[in-house]
Amino acid sequence: MRLLLDTHVLLWWVTGDRKLPTQCVAWIVDRANEIAISPVSAYEIRFKAHKGLLPHGEAALEAIERVVGSAGFLSMPLTWAHAIAAGTLPMTHRDPFDRLLAGQAIAEGYSLLSADAAFDHLGAVRVWA
Repeated sequence: MRLLLDTHVLLWWVTGDRKLPTQCVAWIVDRANEIAISPVSAYEIRFKAHKGLLPHGEAALEAIERVVGSAGFLSMPLTWAHAIAAGTLPMTHRDPFDRLLAGQAIAEGYSLLSADAAFDHLGAVRVWA
């Protein structure tokens, strides 16, 4: 599978949060799967930390940098094509972070690993256990 991690999944993975289902953990650690993260998640975490919505956001960013490198995740750059794809998605969900992640996933042929059913209305393939 080719999976792009939603921001909350990335945070739960790095912190070992039990909200991340066992099956999702299995998909992430399975080296046969291609796991990608997006700079959109870094922006979302930093933005929400700055607004006081994510109190440990700065520490999470540092932990992500350490863990992601050793886990072998790919960093999916945000491209012009991704932004255009995100801009053409239906307006059923207006969260700009989610729209960009969906645009990336659609343009690159990835499934989004996310608990957020809002992606289902954007045309992105979402998987969850």
